[in-house]
Amino acid sequence: MITSAKPLAATANLPHYPATMRDGADFELRAGESGASDGVLALSGSLRVHAIGELDRRLSEAAPGFARLDLSEVNDIDTSGAWLVMRLAEHQQAEIVGASDKAARLMQALSDIRESDAEPPLRETLLNRTIVELGQIVVGWGRGSLSILSFLGALIVTFGELIRHPGRFRGKALVHQMQLVGINALFIIGLMSFLVGIVIAQQGAVQLRQFGAEIYTVNLTGRLAFRELGVLMTAIMVAGRSGSAFAAQIGTMKLTEEVDAMRTIGVSPMEALVVPRVLAGMFMMVVLGFYASIAAIIGGAFISAFTLGIPFFNFLSRIQDVVPLHDLWVGLTKAPVFGLIVAVAGCYQGMQVRSNAEEVGQRTTQAVVTAIFAVIVLDAFFAIFFTEIGWA
Repeated sequence: MITSAKPLAATANLPHYPATMRDGADFELRAGESGASDGVLALSGSLRVHAIGELDRRLSEAAPGFARLDLSEVNDIDTSGAWLVMRLAEHQQAEIVGASDKAARLMQALSDIRESDAEPPLRETLLNRTIVELGQIVVGWGRGSLSILSFLGALIVTFGELIRHPGRFRGKALVHQMQLVGINALFIIGLMSFLVGIVIAQQGAVQLRQFGAEIYTVNLTGRLAFRELGVLMTAIMVAGRSGSAFAAQIGTMKLTEEVDAMRTIGVSPMEALVVPRVLAGMFMMVVLGFYASIAAIIGGAFISAFTLGIPFFNFLSRIQDVVPLHDLWVGLTKAPVFGLIVAVAGCYQGMQVRSNAEEVGQRTTQAVVTAIFAVIVLDAFFAIFFTEIGWA
């Protein structure tokens, strides 16, 4: 017994489409040897999205039962048609036969998607996730350390090349960076240091007054300014101001492929971009550190004239008596090292930019955080070192 549905009728009012889009979809139910229980549903025509809507409605109304689904007479199929075939086969637990290569590929792709959706990955235990994340962090630190060592090695090699070939050194770029790092920062660093000096003197005087030792406010302010706070606060300010600028500038150049263009025309990015910034950071940190120390002492002398009754110029002259010369050398020794750290952190993070503008922001943040952290840690080691050699 053969049951068939009438094919879709074409009307003259339908718009003109190519033949492949005008072809309808039809079905035919063929009885098997044992009756309808093992019948065959044969689909024919084009099983594309424009045709399967009517076919699906007619199949729902007929509600045929079948054991096999024959696609041998299907001349075209898309993802929607493959989805309809798989739904019919799953509903009747039927076997799909006669599928073309295209139909088989589409149904296999849909099956893979269903399997991935139906079987979500098992969530690991908290202990396993913690161990994995900790391992990833350690591996990231290791790769970062190797990358930094590689960058420092390239920087040292570049310095060696410039010593051998001084004509390749970019003096104008160095002067320009010195202006950006140092001259343009004089106001903000001077103001910050002046206010820090006021705070140190005022708070120190409050504590020393309990012991009748207000006069030692001069010692406290002078030694802290020259030895620690002058250069340390300057390094933090330069890290936030110039270190971030280095990372953002070089990172943007990496993003716009300017660095690659420089390599293409034979210009070394290390010579043109990194070396001037590193040297400018080292040179100007010495100047800014000394300048910040003087500004802090002036701030302390200013507040002492009002709160302690110590004349301004007497405060300054007493600084020469109570502050040993090696405190000045301690600050000047740390300054170029801190400048090197800030500049290298900014340039290194900028050179690591790879993909998008968001990474520029992330690398800029990392440059500032890394530089400040390294400066503070190294300052602690310097404090221990200078104490051990008798410069306490």
